[in-house]
Amino acid sequence: MPNIKSAKKRVKVIKAKAMQNKMVKSNLKTVLKTADAACAEKAENSEAAIRLAMKKVDQAAAKNIIHKNAAARKKSQLAKKLNAAKA
Repeated sequence: MPNIKSAKKRVKVIKAKAMQNKMVKSNLKTVLKTADAACAEKAENSEAAIRLAMKKVDQAAAKNIIHKNAAARKKSQLAKKLNAAKA
C-alpha cells in the first residue's frame, strides 16, 4: 500500500478507471454475442444488431479499451456474418 498521498489517490483513480473499462468491455461482449445470435438465426433485426455492435466496437477502440486493429478485425467478422445471413 502506498504511503504518499498522491500515490494513494492514483490507486483509487486507477481502480475506478479499471472498473469503467471492465464495464464497457463486458457490454461489448454482450452486444457481440447478441449480434452473432441474430445472424445465426437470420432474424429480421440482425442488421440493426450488427450496426449496434459495430458502433460499440468503434467506441471501445476510441477509448483504447480494445486495439484499433482488433476493432477492425471484429467489424470485418461482423460484416461477413451479416452478408452470410442475407445470402
